[in-house]
Amino acid sequence: MIDPTAAPPQPKADAAPLLAWYDRRRRALPWRALPGERPDPYSVWLSEVMLQQTTVQAVKPYFEAFMLRWPHVEQLAAAPVEEIMKMWAGLGYYSRARNLHACAKAVVERFGGQFPATEADLLTLPGIGAYTAAAISAIAFDRRAVVVDGNVERVVARLFTVDALMPAAKGPIRRFADGLTPNKRPGDFAQAMMDLGATICTPRKPACGLCPFLGCCLGQKSGQPEAWPRKAPKAGKATRYGAAFVAIRADGALLVRTRPPKGLLGGMTEAPGTAWLASGLPADALDQAPFPANWERKPGIVRHVFTHFPLELTVFSAMVPAGTLAPAGMRWISANEIGGEAFPTVFRKVLAVATA
Repeated sequence: MIDPTAAPPQPKADAAPLLAWYDRRRRALPWRALPGERPDPYSVWLSEVMLQQTTVQAVKPYFEAFMLRWPHVEQLAAAPVEEIMKMWAGLGYYSRARNLHACAKAVVERFGGQFPATEADLLTLPGIGAYTAAAISAIAFDRRAVVVDGNVERVVARLFTVDALMPAAKGPIRRFADGLTPNKRPGDFAQAMMDLGATICTPRKPACGLCPFLGCCLGQKSGQPEAWPRKAPKAGKATRYGAAFVAIRADGALLVRTRPPKGLLGGMTEAPGTAWLASGLPADALDQAPFPANWERKPGIVRHVFTHFPLELTVFSAMVPAGTLAPAGMRWISANEIGGEAFPTVFRKVLAVATA
């Protein structure tokens, strides 16, 4: 085993077999330049932001919709942030959408609509951290950068059997990745490592026999590659509980409000409801309804898992007269506007239960 605190030795693995494998097996992705084509920095940036904490399959339709609506960074920068939030609805981690707009504006205002090539300049832009800066610099501009996402962490941890527990293993993994990253074709290398982790060096049942690192991977030689990366046991996350109130007027309008711009689901549209408490559904939940009405408790519970906690919502619905006024901080939206509102997934679940 390798001492995770020691300086990494000269890797026995090198990039050449991986790049040869990538030339044969690279994934066709809507944001990825074809062989011989020059990558589009705007596409690379947009895809990298969307792919944070999200799967490739989930991102594809959103990426294509954004590129159709706003094919250039100048158009995205000029768009109202509310429209971007609506287009983002369902993709999750909504602060990314607000940062997307802020970053587009910064690129236009500070860099004349051209994404900077260096990691240092990219790091000055809203919503771009160390990983995203490295990925854009390498993939869009073919500059040498150490690109380490979750897939790359898994590949490197297995390749060198890094025994430190995550997240302490991130430092050694990055040092090993640095030693492996070539000066030539660093962008292809970064994408090759991502593809390898996504298709061959998978979390479970990796296809070691198809791997270009076969023969030099210490994890494969151990016979238990799934043992890496090492992870500490996860602590349990307390479930939170709340109620959501779905009020529909006789003319089909729906009562909604916009969440505060900062925090969880910031700036998104929701049905009004109670606070979300770990102590259970508030006993006075109905007293917190937006107005007196014949509220009906719907059967079933809406369950949704956020990064930091699971949530269970009890849904109440009511039909109210067409002239009912919206309480302060709330508004009515017509039936034909519902589909275009920036509802996060959890509140689309709420509406489905309310109208079942």
